[in-house]
Amino acid sequence: MRSFSFDKADRILKRSDFIRLSESGKRIHNRYFLTVFCPGHKRSRIGITVSRKVSHHAVIRNRLKRYCREYFRLNRDRLTGNWDINVIAGKEAAEISAAQAFSSLKTVFERLSKEAGN
Repeated sequence: MRSFSFDKADRILKRSDFIRLSESGKRIHNRYFLTVFCPGHKRSRIGITVSRKVSHHAVIRNRLKRYCREYFRLNRDRLTGNWDINVIAGKEAAEISAAQAFSSLKTVFERLSKEAGN
């Protein structure tokens, strides 16, 4: 049975992991998100970065993080391989709906899966 949980082990938490991603990861640009990824270890993990440059309102920043977490939680089994992924929200992401965020993240994850196949 498929697990839809989102455990602490599914998140990138350490600063050293974020630095490793930024230095050696590949990038996928999108209208709303920049995604940096590199091969992980045991399972796919996600880190989400939404700075105050996106919005000064914590409500909006937290909403974007929630959209990213939810998409990852529901679709991580579609990823081939184990990846460490950092999703960085751009300024335009502040005003998107959940449907737009999911659509944008879907294209990112599809491109990531294509990269994994190469």
